[in-house]
Amino acid sequence: MTTQIFMASTLYGTATLAAALDSDCFRPADRRILLVCNNAATPEVSAALDEMPGFEQLRTRFDDVVSWNEAISPFHPGGWSPRLDDVPLWERHLRLLWGLGEDDVELAVESIQVNPALGFTQIFTGAPVTVYADGLMSYGPTRNKIDPLVGTRIDRVLHLDLVPGLTPLLLTEFGVPPEIVPTDAFVKVLAELVDTGDELPSIDEPALLLGQYLSALGILTAEEEEDLHVRMLKGAVALGHTRVVFKPHPSAPARWSRALEQEAEKLGAELTVLDTPVLAEVLYQRMRPALVVGCFSTALLTASALFNLPVARVGTVTLLERLTPYENSNRVPVTIVDALLPELTDREAVAEQRRSVDVDGLNELVRAVGFAMQPKIYPSLRAAAETYLARHLNPHTWRYFKRRRLTSLGLPGAVPAQLAFIPRNATVRRVARRARSLRRAVGR
Repeated sequence: MTTQIFMASTLYGTATLAAALDSDCFRPADRRILLVCNNAATPEVSAALDEMPGFEQLRTRFDDVVSWNEAISPFHPGGWSPRLDDVPLWERHLRLLWGLGEDDVELAVESIQVNPALGFTQIFTGAPVTVYADGLMSYGPTRNKIDPLVGTRIDRVLHLDLVPGLTPLLLTEFGVPPEIVPTDAFVKVLAELVDTGDELPSIDEPALLLGQYLSALGILTAEEEEDLHVRMLKGAVALGHTRVVFKPHPSAPARWSRALEQEAEKLGAELTVLDTPVLAEVLYQRMRPALVVGCFSTALLTASALFNLPVARVGTVTLLERLTPYENSNRVPVTIVDALLPELTDREAVAEQRRSVDVDGLNELVRAVGFAMQPKIYPSLRAAAETYLARHLNPHTWRYFKRRRLTSLGLPGAVPAQLAFIPRNATVRRVARRARSLRRAVGR
């Protein structure tokens, strides 16, 4: 007997799994279990995946639905992993709890670098693992060094073709091949969800603004994110859109909506703020937006690549500057959106849906950024990074890199050629640190 267990925390991820199953991306199994996980900071007061509109349509692909939160209660999914000595006990517990018996188990998880996926895969030590990606992060490097006992069990990375021609970096350090979930199958699954959210207003071809709640990630302050939404609204109105729909992040505070409403009144725009938690892709099908505006949401790429809708970005330059540390896993998604999509204030670029880089150039850029983010995990990318920086570093592409990072890695663009030995010279660096400490002491 073979049992496949699919861990999911979002409706978008579950839709990705449904499309993969419909396309026979997984081999036949005697039983398929959907393991739902609520990763919210306070899951007790947040809607679980299996309570969201549209879940019942996706649930039909699975024989059973079980909860990871309940299985490990009272621990939080994002902060718990099994102790090494307890792994056999946890496997025995889960096999009894879910009726697995002596079945062969196969796993499918997202975000393998962190818990809950990492802890879950560590429990079933001999099970093969499929990693599926429900966003743009799969195009970037693995954010943490993964234990080979887990990494060598991963057989592929399933991902949506959100940027045709761009090859994912995720898990390539283990030689894991990427595999595309057929676009037609995913769009067909999304069509099943079109009737979810009965309370959605009937609005044709508005400008759709996508909120992301970046202040919760510590990237922007609440006031800066409010201002970002206002910039979206002003930019859409400046392009001639009088009907505007704002889709806030489910966790975002209501006061942001009120600030937008006040600005819309000043601009004479008809603003609708949605309070129904549905996928942006449902809105694409029901409203056919004339323009989709966001910061670096994956939904911008699904709008462009899957639904052929006009899109525009705003705020990416600020985010590229603010993201810390440099290896922040959001860096590649922001880089992709900034490089591919037109800036909202550039009227001609938005009208023509003009790209500033082709796919080959984007592959080179992502690999250079990926090496700068994780040089120890991807040392083989050094030559590609050096070539890109030597040929393409200019006032525009500097936004994707940090001089201090390039200096520490000894990459082109960091310091003048005659001083290139400094980043790797331990003596010079030690003297510099001593000088800085003395300067701070004098300053006190």
